[in-house]
Amino acid sequence: MQDSFFSFLGENLQTFFTYTGFYNATPGHFVMLAVGLIFIFLAIRYEFEPMLLIPIGFGMLIGNIPFKDAGLQIGIYEEGSVLNILYQGVRQGWYPPLIFLGIGAMTDFSALISNPKLMLIGAAAQFGIFGAYIIALQLGFEPNQAGAIGIIGGADGPTAIFLSSKLAPNLMGAIAVSAYSYMALVPIIQPPFMRLLTTKKERLMRMKSPRVVSSTEKIVFAIVGLLLTCLLVPSGLPLLGMLFFGNLLKESGVTRRLAETARGPLIDTITILLGVTVGASTQASEFLTINSIKIFGLGALSFVIATCAGVLFVKFFNLFLKQGNRINPLIGNAGVSAVPDSARISQTVGMEYDPKNYLLMHAMGPNVAGVIGSAVAAGILLGFLG
Repeated sequence: MQDSFFSFLGENLQTFFTYTGFYNATPGHFVMLAVGLIFIFLAIRYEFEPMLLIPIGFGMLIGNIPFKDAGLQIGIYEEGSVLNILYQGVRQGWYPPLIFLGIGAMTDFSALISNPKLMLIGAAAQFGIFGAYIIALQLGFEPNQAGAIGIIGGADGPTAIFLSSKLAPNLMGAIAVSAYSYMALVPIIQPPFMRLLTTKKERLMRMKSPRVVSSTEKIVFAIVGLLLTCLLVPSGLPLLGMLFFGNLLKESGVTRRLAETARGPLIDTITILLGVTVGASTQASEFLTINSIKIFGLGALSFVIATCAGVLFVKFFNLFLKQGNRINPLIGNAGVSAVPDSARISQTVGMEYDPKNYLLMHAMGPNVAGVIGSAVAAGILLGFLG
């Protein structure tokens, strides 16, 4: 009797053990768990985009807890599971337009309106997107996959998710994590190339203070900006429409509550859901592939190309500007869409050489232009490749 009891207990314990994460773990799971912990460490210790890296890092931990596939409906790729339902906002492209609504409601386009030529810097920085697209084609990716990968060069996570959900859903996890990773690493990636491509004289260059922009101009900009960009690239409507709508809520002066909701509770909620589900989508079996490694490499390359293109364009553009109207090339890096981190880097590097040279207000011009530019580029790629 006693022997049968211990035998029964042993069999049940053995069965229980087969359901544990320890039994079902593979080396890949531990690799991804380590990556998730690194993301959380970087966010807390160095404050690298903590509102992005902490949800994504913790999502990686959630997504890489190994379990036995026994119809429990707990994994992100299992139809009907809670994680899978939340992940539909990523797969179907619902979250990015809502993020853009919040970005529009918190963005001040004054620097761009007061100096419209800064829009050209934002456009030049998008060269990183198309440069990476061409290189991805050479590496054997399909055109639609190459387009989704190239958008990482815009340093715009929501846009990368939106475009990859349409063009390359199977690569979306790697593309999204790559885009957000490089957004967080802006303070590390950009400064060396900014210093390399500029002279000390150029870094010390001071720019004229931007003029004061009226509220009427800001309202008109939101409406005209929507019409011009979306008539030019209708496929960018989900992102650009919500961006300019959010900005109109902010600038109209009569919808403060809606603007505060969009740039506060709404964008925070969507950021949490998007970050956790994107992180959870990096299951080792789906994520650890040769293509993922290629995507991370191409993402870094596209980000570098975008940074260099922005800085070099300013240097070229200055050849045609009068002495008093020239632009400090250090703000060329801000043409990517990482708002406001890239603009802050322009300010930080500039103040290393002249503590009284405040470039932030100027750098915000190409920075917000980069947001528009990356959405337009996504629309162009979607129109041609979708």
